[in-house]
Amino acid sequence: MATGAASIVLAAQARRAYVDNLVKGLPALFATIDDAARTLLTKVAEPPVVLQRREAVEALNQKGRAWTAATEKGLHDAASSNGVRAEPPRSGHGSSSGGLDFTLVEDSTIEGEIVSSRLALAIMDRASWEFSDLRSRMATIEGSDELAAHDVLRPHVLARTVTTAWHAAGFSNDNWRVLQPLIHDEFGHLAEEAYHEVNRLLVERGVLAEIDLRPFIRRSRGGAVPPPSSRSGLGGGDSVQGTGFHAERTSTFAPTGAARDAVSQETRMQTRTGSIGRGATQAEAVLGRLNRLIWRQIPDFAATTVEHPQGSQALAAAIGQAQQGIAQRLAAPQEAGHEHALPISTPAMLEELHQRKIALKQAAATPVERATIEVVALLFQSLLTEERLPATVRVWFARLQMPVLRVAVGEPDFFATVDHPARRLIDRMGACVMGFDASLNPVGAQLELEIKRIVQVVEAYPDTGRRVFQTVLNEFEEFLENFFRNENEASRKGISLAQQVEQRETLAIQYTIELRKMLSEMPVQDGIREFLFHVWADVLAVAAVKEGLQSDATRALKKVAADLIWSASAKVTREDRAAVIRQLPQLLKALRDGMQSVGMSAQKQDEHVQRLNDSLAAAFTAKVATISSERMAELQARLETLEELLPDADDVEIDESMVLDLSGHESSELEIVGEGGSMPTAEMMAWARELQVGTWYMLDYRNRNEPVQLAWRGMRHQLALFVTQQGRGVLFQQNRLASFLQAGLLVPAQDETLTVKATRSAMAKIDADPRRLEN
Repeated sequence: MATGAASIVLAAQARRAYVDNLVKGLPALFATIDDAARTLLTKVAEPPVVLQRREAVEALNQKGRAWTAATEKGLHDAASSNGVRAEPPRSGHGSSSGGLDFTLVEDSTIEGEIVSSRLALAIMDRASWEFSDLRSRMATIEGSDELAAHDVLRPHVLARTVTTAWHAAGFSNDNWRVLQPLIHDEFGHLAEEAYHEVNRLLVERGVLAEIDLRPFIRRSRGGAVPPPSSRSGLGGGDSVQGTGFHAERTSTFAPTGAARDAVSQETRMQTRTGSIGRGATQAEAVLGRLNRLIWRQIPDFAATTVEHPQGSQALAAAIGQAQQGIAQRLAAPQEAGHEHALPISTPAMLEELHQRKIALKQAAATPVERATIEVVALLFQSLLTEERLPATVRVWFARLQMPVLRVAVGEPDFFATVDHPARRLIDRMGACVMGFDASLNPVGAQLELEIKRIVQVVEAYPDTGRRVFQTVLNEFEEFLENFFRNENEASRKGISLAQQVEQRETLAIQYTIELRKMLSEMPVQDGIREFLFHVWADVLAVAAVKEGLQSDATRALKKVAADLIWSASAKVTREDRAAVIRQLPQLLKALRDGMQSVGMSAQKQDEHVQRLNDSLAAAFTAKVATISSERMAELQARLETLEELLPDADDVEIDESMVLDLSGHESSELEIVGEGGSMPTAEMMAWARELQVGTWYMLDYRNRNEPVQLAWRGMRHQLALFVTQQGRGVLFQQNRLASFLQAGLLVPAQDETLTVKATRSAMAKIDADPRRLEN
C-alpha cells in the first residue's frame, strides 16, 4: 500500500470517486423518484392527499432539474472544502469563550435539521456496512482514528447537501413529506453503491483487501438482508436493516434458474426476521457501540457501567426543577380547560427540552454527567420526531425525559443493559400506539389515557428509579390484557371466539388422551378407536363448551360412545344381534347429529358412517373380540366421570401433531390460518413464542396485505390472535405463526424498537460532532 504523499493522493482519489459516483447517479435517481411519484398519483387516496401528491409531481416537473443541479454543486463544494468547512452556528450552545447565546431557534430551522437527520439515518441504515468498511480503509490510508466531522464521505454531509439543495430549488416541506419514502430509499441505495465502488477501488489498490470479503459481494436491490456482521468495534457490531445482497464466490456452488428462485423464496426472510427475532442481541450490540463511542470522548464514562455514580446535588435539584417546568409547559391543553385545543407542536416541544438541557449541563459537575444529559436528550429527540407516534402521545413521552435522565444518572445500567424497565416501558408503549389516529380509532384514545396515567405515576415518585418503572410496566401489561379482552370493541369478540377455539381444542385433546387410556386394554376395533379419538372427542368438546361439562347433552354423547363400542364388539347370541339391529337407526342418527354439531360436511359424515357400518358388520360375523358386560359397565362408569380424569389443561399442547385442522372454527369474524409459510427453524419457533400483545405487524394473507395487532396469546402461547383495524380476527397455531414469520408473510411494523432506533440516531449525531457531549 502507498505511504506518505501517495496516501494523500489515494485518499483524495477515493473522495473524488465517491462524489463522482453520486453525481453520475443523480439523473437516474431523479427519474426514478419522478416515475414513482407519478405512479403514486394514480393510487386512490383522500382528496387532500391527492392534492399534495399532485403538487409534489408538478414541483418535480418544474424544479427537479434545479434540485439535481444544486445537489451536484453542493457535493463538489463539500469535496473541495472537505472536513474543514466551518460548522454552522448552533443557537443555544456555548461559544468558544464559554458564553451562552439564548436565542430562540425558528421552527423552520429545527424542522430542516430533523429532515436532514432522518435522511442521514436512512442512508446509514442502508449503507452502514459499506460505510464502516470504507471508514476503516480511509483510517488506514490517512493514519487517523476517525473521519473529520464534515468529511464528504459521511452520510450526514450528503443528507444536508440534498436537503439544502431541495429548499434552494424552491420545494416546500409538504413536497418533501409526500416524497420522503422515495427520497430515502433512492439516496440510501445511491450512497450504498457509491461506497461500494470506492471500497472496490481501494481494494484494487491494496488497502485492507480482507474485511469479511464483503467487497466481493455482488449487491442487488430487494435481495435478502445479510446476517449481522461478526466484526467488533465501532460500526460493525450490529445488524443493519434494509440492505440486500447475493453472495457469490467462485469456489462456492450457486443455484441457477428456478432452483435459485426457490431457494430465494424459502430463505428470503430468514436472515431479516432472524435478526429481528434476535432483538435483544441486536439491541445489546447497539448499546455496546454507544458506550464505546462515548468512552472515546469521555473515558470516565466506562466506569459508570461497573460503579454506581452519585449524581451531584445541584444536578438532582436541576432535574427536579426541569421536570416541574416541562410538566407545566407541556401540559395537555385539555387539562388546562381547552377541550378542542391542539397539542403543543413538536418543534416547540423540542425547543423547550433543548433549553432545559442547556440549564442542566450548567448544573452538571462532571463530564460524565454532561455526557449523560446529552445522550438522554438525543434519545428523546429521536423519540419525539417519530412520525408514527400520535402528537398527543409525544407530549407524554417528552414528560418522561427527566424521570429517565434521573434514572440514567443514578443507575448506569440504563446504558449497559437492554432489559432496563425504563427502556422496556418506552418500547412497549410505543409499539402499541405506533400509527394510531385517536380521532378515527377509539383504541388510540384509551391507550393514550393509560400512557398519561403511567407518566403521571412516574413523575409522582421521582426517587424510586427502576422500581417505579418496573411497577408501571407490569401494570401496562395487565392493562393490555384486560383492554383487548374486555374493552376494545375491535378485538373483544375475536378474543372470545379464539378462547372458545382454545377451550374446544384443549378439551378435545384432553378427551382424546383419556379415551386412549381408557381403551388401551379393551378389545375395540381400530376403526372405532380412530372415530372416537379423531371425531367423537371433538364432538364431546363442543358439547362441553356450549352446554357444560356435566350437562345432559354431554352425558348423552358419552352414552353414544359407550353404545358404539358395545355395538362393535362381537355379537354371538341372537338376542345381542337383535338388540343391535333394534337400536342401530337411533345410534346412527345420534352419531350424525354429533358430527353435524361440529360443522362436519354431509360427505364426510357419510364416509365415517360407512366405515362404522363396516365395523358393525364385522361384529355380526364374530370376527372381533367380545367385551364382557362387566367391562362395559366399568367403561360406562368411567365415561360418566370422564371430566374428573382429564389431564391438566396446562399440560396440553395444541400443536399439529394432535390437531391438524382448525378450519371448522372459521367464521365471518374469525379466520383460521391453516396453510402458507415455510418450514420454521428453531429460532423462528422461539421468536413466535416471544411476540408481545399490543404489537403491530403487516400480514400478507389471502391476497391482502394489511396491518394487524397481536391482541391475545393462549395458554403456553400455543394460539395467537391478531386483529385488523376493522375488527376481523386472524388466528394462528404456534407452528403456523412461526412459518409465516419465517417466510416474511408476517413482518413487524417496526424493524427495531423505539429505543434502539433512538440510540442509532444519537450515535449518528455524536459521531458527527463528538464535542456535543461536553459542550
